[in-house]
Amino acid sequence: MLDFTPKEITERKALTINPAKTCQPIGAMYASLGIHGCMPHSHGSQGCCSYHRMHLTKHFRDPIPATTSSFTEGASVFGGGSNLKTALKNIFTIYQPEIVAVHTTCLSETIGDDLTTLIQEGKALIPEGKHVIHTNTPSYVGSHITGFSNMVKSIIDYLAEGEGKGANGKINIIPGFVNPGDMKEVKDLLGKMDVPLTMLPDTTGVVDSPNTSKFKMYPDGGTTVEEIKDCGNAKATIALGSFASADGATGLEKKCGVPSVTLKMPLGVKATDEFLMEVTKITGKPVSPEIERERGQLVDTMVDTHHQFHGKTVAIFGDPDHVIGMTEFVISLGMIPKFILTGTPGKSFDKQIEAILEESGIDKESIKYKNAGDLFLLHQWIKNEPVDLIIGNTYGKYISRAEDIPLVRFGFPILDRIVHSYFPIVGYKGAMRLMEKISDALLERQDRDAADKDMELTM
Repeated sequence: MLDFTPKEITERKALTINPAKTCQPIGAMYASLGIHGCMPHSHGSQGCCSYHRMHLTKHFRDPIPATTSSFTEGASVFGGGSNLKTALKNIFTIYQPEIVAVHTTCLSETIGDDLTTLIQEGKALIPEGKHVIHTNTPSYVGSHITGFSNMVKSIIDYLAEGEGKGANGKINIIPGFVNPGDMKEVKDLLGKMDVPLTMLPDTTGVVDSPNTSKFKMYPDGGTTVEEIKDCGNAKATIALGSFASADGATGLEKKCGVPSVTLKMPLGVKATDEFLMEVTKITGKPVSPEIERERGQLVDTMVDTHHQFHGKTVAIFGDPDHVIGMTEFVISLGMIPKFILTGTPGKSFDKQIEAILEESGIDKESIKYKNAGDLFLLHQWIKNEPVDLIIGNTYGKYISRAEDIPLVRFGFPILDRIVHSYFPIVGYKGAMRLMEKISDALLERQDRDAADKDMELTM
């Protein structure tokens, strides 16, 4: 058993215990699934591909297709070029995808495989009209969010065309590493404003596809290759989240001249307001009355229930864009984000958290926050100063159980609950859902601890 007793916390620069992240290839694989007819390909050993598929399958409860270069000792010594070429031949012959999205692993990166050259050498194996793209995703750098960002940028670098003059009348949305339920909510919001868009990537209809009792290798969802090519003709690109989405947006701006703006994930009232106002600014379309009603319902609910949240302390951990958005949201509810941590490295995380704290009037010296942190550190913080609630992914349940603190499951991965990926946490509807989850957790604990005479049927 690990001993968390010591009160003094020392800096550990060379050691991570219980990481609050996973590796780059998982993010790249998920981004690839957002392309229609795409086969993600892991250029490395079979074990890497199996682990990444398993993690995504357990989170989405949907089978995740992917292929691998199947490195053995020979490829590890002499390079994986032959393996990749054989793989491409077999993939197009057996699975017939529209596009293959190759991502590297620790092994192929360490031995230095040049994917650009290898794909060019295997060009004769690619059927006419089909595509092969790649991105570099060494697992020993960054996190799954970095891998997602790298793949989105590579998709744009390989495929996007156009002159950035808004000829197609659309706006591009890069949604970040979010569930299909969140992507659908963003599309629904813009649909209510009659704003045409291209979402890249788009996993709606892919990892939430219906059971039709018929096998279909590639579900109907995903952004088509033609839509991706047309991204360069959009009016503008909105990146939702600086860590997962900004690189793709700026890459498209540099390549095709499409203006880009990076916003926070639209989580909560303020961030959703900012997103919709930016859409209005770009398109000239007003926010629809239906959306205004949704916002009003959210604000009304916040007013009605403020006493449940006021002054409650919370520890938040997970992916940086999620954590930044959740920090701003819990503050709007009157809660105190005592501990804020992400496993993804990046000093901009600290700067964005500091800006939120400063705007809200919270003394940042009273709050602990860290990028590139781990769950061992978070557990030490909580042991020294217990909180009322933990918000984070499945791996937070071990701290929750050890310290007897309620956990609200949030972000990626959630491996021990179901259906979560179908429902949004973004937008006004998503904010109401988060309020319900947080309120339920706090009230459940209050009911558990209350004496019988203090139990109330209404709050």
